[in-house]
Amino acid sequence: MNHIDLLKKIFEPNRNEEQAIPMQKYMKDHFPFLGIKKPERSQLVKQFFQKSEILKDDFQQEFVWALWQEPEREYHYTALDYIGKFLKQLEPSDLPLMEKLIMTKSWWDTVDGIASNAVGKIAAQFPKVISETIEGWAYGDHLWLQRASIIFQLKYKTATNEELLYRYMIQHADSKEFFIQKAIGWALREYSKTNPQSVRAFIDEHSLPKLSVREGSKYI
Repeated sequence: MNHIDLLKKIFEPNRNEEQAIPMQKYMKDHFPFLGIKKPERSQLVKQFFQKSEILKDDFQQEFVWALWQEPEREYHYTALDYIGKFLKQLEPSDLPLMEKLIMTKSWWDTVDGIASNAVGKIAAQFPKVISETIEGWAYGDHLWLQRASIIFQLKYKTATNEELLYRYMIQHADSKEFFIQKAIGWALREYSKTNPQSVRAFIDEHSLPKLSVREGSKYI
């Protein structure tokens, strides 16, 4: 039995159509759900990891992409759980996969996790990918790659490249997209925990969307 079939064998008996309806509504009906809520799903995924022993192998891009082809969102979340187990082992060669995941079946619930975890880890360890790849995201026309470029440093704290962060924000300061305005505010809010004076000065000196300012000013 392959890994996908094993996971389906574990997930399917726990399918709950009644729970699936509100879960799907919460995600604006973009994706179908099995109806397995996070606490239960976490236990089932843990069971899958133990039974499959997949974590003993090297990181498998093919497995991640196969999960992404499944219609139900819980399989995509499992892909993120799996990626999370290999964050320290990820390399620049894994970045094209992360880009493809961000651009495919895109919504904030997967994009944010990929950007702030996998992309953030790769860029921290291999900074050259910023100029080689992430720069293109920031100045490209794909909404979710733009968002990823703004929030990939979300967990960097004192290691944040402030010039880069602010430059990407300024690039999108005129955006009417809710998810871009929210990303700017979120990134500012997180960075304000490390450098509130800098964030306050940035907000005061630049014309930013009201949503971004409101979100970014919460802790300053």
